[in-house]
Amino acid sequence: MVLSIKELTEQVLKLPFEERVELSDRLLASLSGPERDEMDKLLVAEILRRRDEIRSGAVKGIDGEQVLAEVRRRVGR
Repeated sequence: MVLSIKELTEQVLKLPFEERVELSDRLLASLSGPERDEMDKLLVAEILRRRDEIRSGAVKGIDGEQVLAEVRRRVGR
């Protein structure tokens, strides 16, 4: 029986921390070759687009501490 992504995710999240880390390392290592190269190009293009938006003033950055404070507020920590 093949698990759906949702079912697989639910099962993986039940694993101990160390096993989840090992699994994530293996998954990331599997992202090599032409697909990885294409993904890297897309990520660089996105980074440059966002940089240009900030430099042009089209978007305003948010202070890292402010972002972390908002995340902590939302998760209740």
